[in-house]
Amino acid sequence: MTSADKRSNVREGGHSNGGGTVKGFVRKVHSPHPSLNDSLEGEIQAFLIDEDQLHTYDDLTKVNPVTPTTVLKCLQARYRVKVFYTHAGCTLVALNPFQPIPDLYTLDVMKEYHCAPQPQEFKPHIFIVAEEAYRNVQNQLEPVNQSLVVSGESGAGKTWTSRCLMKYYATVAAASSVVNSQDTVERIERRVLDSNPIMEAFGNACTLRNNNSSRFGKYIQLQLDRRQLLVGASVQTYLLEKTRVACQPANERNFHIFYQMLKGATDEQRKEWKMPCGKHFVWLPNSEKTVEEDSFQETVEAMVHLGIKAERQRQLFRILSGILQLGNLNFSSMDESQPCDLDEQSKDFLQRAADLLCVPAEELLTSLRVRTLKAGKQSVLKPCCRAECSMRRDCLAKVIYAQLFEWLVTFINNSICADKSTWCNFIGVLDVYGFECFQINNLEQLCINYANEKLQQHFVAHYLRAQQEEYVSEGLEWSFVKYQDNQSCLDLLEGSPVSVFSLLNEESRLNRASDAKTMKVRLEKELGNNANISWDKFSKQPHFTVAHYAGQVSYQIQGMVEKNKDPVPPELIKLLQESENSLLHHIFTDKETEIPTSKGLSKVTVVSKFKNSLESLMRILHTTTPHYTRCIKPNPDCKPLTFKKEEVIMQLEACGIVETIHISAAGFPIRIPFNGFMQRYGLIAKYSHVKSGIHSIDAGADYILQRGVENLLSVVSQHEAFDPLCEDNSGKHNSWVHCGRTKVFLTQLMLDFLEYQRKKVLCQCAFSIQCCWLRYQRRRRCARRLSATRIQAVVRSWLVRRQLQRWNRAAAVIQNTWRMWRALLKALAETELDDAKDLLEADVPQLNAIIRERGSVQLSFIQKPVSVRGWPLGLALASAPSITMSLTATGFQKMVSVMASLNLPSRRGEYKLEPNQYSQELASIRAQPKGSVKLHYPQSPLLYADRKPDMKNDMSGFNAILLEKSL
Repeated sequence: MTSADKRSNVREGGHSNGGGTVKGFVRKVHSPHPSLNDSLEGEIQAFLIDEDQLHTYDDLTKVNPVTPTTVLKCLQARYRVKVFYTHAGCTLVALNPFQPIPDLYTLDVMKEYHCAPQPQEFKPHIFIVAEEAYRNVQNQLEPVNQSLVVSGESGAGKTWTSRCLMKYYATVAAASSVVNSQDTVERIERRVLDSNPIMEAFGNACTLRNNNSSRFGKYIQLQLDRRQLLVGASVQTYLLEKTRVACQPANERNFHIFYQMLKGATDEQRKEWKMPCGKHFVWLPNSEKTVEEDSFQETVEAMVHLGIKAERQRQLFRILSGILQLGNLNFSSMDESQPCDLDEQSKDFLQRAADLLCVPAEELLTSLRVRTLKAGKQSVLKPCCRAECSMRRDCLAKVIYAQLFEWLVTFINNSICADKSTWCNFIGVLDVYGFECFQINNLEQLCINYANEKLQQHFVAHYLRAQQEEYVSEGLEWSFVKYQDNQSCLDLLEGSPVSVFSLLNEESRLNRASDAKTMKVRLEKELGNNANISWDKFSKQPHFTVAHYAGQVSYQIQGMVEKNKDPVPPELIKLLQESENSLLHHIFTDKETEIPTSKGLSKVTVVSKFKNSLESLMRILHTTTPHYTRCIKPNPDCKPLTFKKEEVIMQLEACGIVETIHISAAGFPIRIPFNGFMQRYGLIAKYSHVKSGIHSIDAGADYILQRGVENLLSVVSQHEAFDPLCEDNSGKHNSWVHCGRTKVFLTQLMLDFLEYQRKKVLCQCAFSIQCCWLRYQRRRRCARRLSATRIQAVVRSWLVRRQLQRWNRAAAVIQNTWRMWRALLKALAETELDDAKDLLEADVPQLNAIIRERGSVQLSFIQKPVSVRGWPLGLALASAPSITMSLTATGFQKMVSVMASLNLPSRRGEYKLEPNQYSQELASIRAQPKGSVKLHYPQSPLLYADRKPDMKNDMSGFNAILLEKSL
């Protein structure tokens, strides 16, 4: 790989190829001369002497010397103390414990690795690989998109590792979400995780080597937005082993979903699915075996969370039950000219299958027993032999299950995939079937092992070959490390112009019956010169043997061409398109019936389809930063904590772990172009106190860029924090960094130091920016406060002035009103008071002595008697108010007159009247020394006058208005 990486911790490795060509030369430091074998053996023995310390090697690059024996011993020692992860340079080796380790994958452990400043300082773990990829996305280091390649043979723990990776990302990507989007993130992460049990139920099966073996490949893209939060995911699948539906190898099982239905269904569901207890199904072997994945309830809950409604689930399970019913159909033929017959029990299963698939039973039977041949424009019906009927039955089951699986994948993608505008980067998790080698291997195993060859070739091309060639081209003093190249094996399988796949496709497109012996002859003729293919001349069955990177595998030719054709009779497709089951009708409505053309060539084969999808996957991997995890199977029997040396050493040699360790220990895993290096780390010299002499750099001038990089590295090496790194090498820091012709080559130690210095400079710059910003904000706040104070003062002064003006106007009104009122009162008083002069001038009639004596009263404060002009007795008020005055009356008649007028009680010659002037609103009492007494009220007392008072009236006073001329 030659693409520019700003911080690309290249996940690399080597491999052994059984029959591959050896490239390169041996690096002297790690591959001693044969004459030094005795010295090497002595070093190995000295290293292995202290076995108690072998488990402490977290990184196998620290092992000295690096040999298969020392690596194996270290892994065995770590496995013995239940340490299952070990760094092998830039790859991670994972040993399968074959038992649950609950404390190893808890939420607290995830948070610990996610929040650690340097996760590499922690113990090796799959979460370190996950966190490194996540931080690469956060730092936007090219290429930003990441791929986690989990490889290993079947049963090594790839599926579990992929599951842990998905759970980790769903946790850390949702942990930093804001409150308003928390529900959305939880919904997305829940759906992403719930896709796992569904995919495993429909795509995994129990095999001889693994209880949960993936029978398909999948590449899961976890979609992240600009804040690196999980917003969606998508799933791409590769080559489902649909032949397992109708044909299960010995001592193996069908897909998990069938056993989940058989063991987890309720009585009502069994009745609906026509699967009574104790019923035997031919396509469900080893149903008595129970594995952890037989959890029907978990699958149903996952379907609910993904949005598959109850009615759609009901249709789905009816289809699956119908497939099982088809497996119990047995055909018998007495006359080949007549269609095959079914026994009585098979007829019952046929009716059940037809009911569950919602198709007519007669049409189903006809499509299985009779095929339609085209003769020009006419159609000819031809009865099928017994073998053909069985093949058509199997084909019907396989095509239904394959389309059902494809519909599930599409539904999951529609449920969890985010819109393209909402995500910008992704982290891919690749989980493919491991390398397989059984007693009988056919087209499925050939495609699976071909996929593993492609991944191994990517492993080699990305690291072992490309990186070493780049070292030489960049001027590093480097001797090639020996490795095995599997390119010759890939040329055998997919090369041009002639290869195994091209011959298979050519034979499949011919409109004739395939013959295994003829195919073998063609292979021997066309590919006999290739060292990676061989034949056993003494074998009775036609076959060929391929030398893969992981070992030799013998493939049976019989049936391989037919599987590659994968023919689907058009009668079956038409029957399924007319099904009354809406789900079955939907998934087959748009399916094109593959009918051979006039030249006898079909449109596409299984091999070509798989090859195209795999090439698409490899293009994705080449545009991302890969991270490799090698899963190792410690023993072939899946026993907990059992370590078989022979089994492990074979896998270590196959995947090139030892070569990977050699290159990782001696090489520079990080390669950054000059331009990118200066863009990222140039600020270290710019803000350094050391004189660097770096001036403006032209991005197009390589020489100037190189000088700038050298000056920058010189500045870094003079930094005081760099001294501890160089004390063991007396200033020879070029063991951590090398400046090539166009790139800078760094070790992880040097990269960490550069990142630390860059972070320190950025923190200083951020602090300066914060200070300037705070100063600006404080000044702006002070200016705003001063402006606000001025505005408030102006407003307050205006409000005070306006209030004073209102008060002045109100005071003037009050004064004017008060003066007018005083004047009015004065005027009223003047008019109401009896002026002495007026009294003297007035023509007062002379009263005779008797009347005068009777009508005069002696007031207590007037020396002379005063004439009282009494109110007429008939007008005495019934409820007149009273006033207080002291009257002194002389003479009996005078006293009776006053008492009669005032209705006053006698008090021994002194009569008092209590005025209620405050409640009755007495206005004034005016009296002149020689005039009459006047009592004024605001309202006329005539309104209350009682002209005919009687004794029952409670008179409390008299009318206070004394009329002048009443007497």
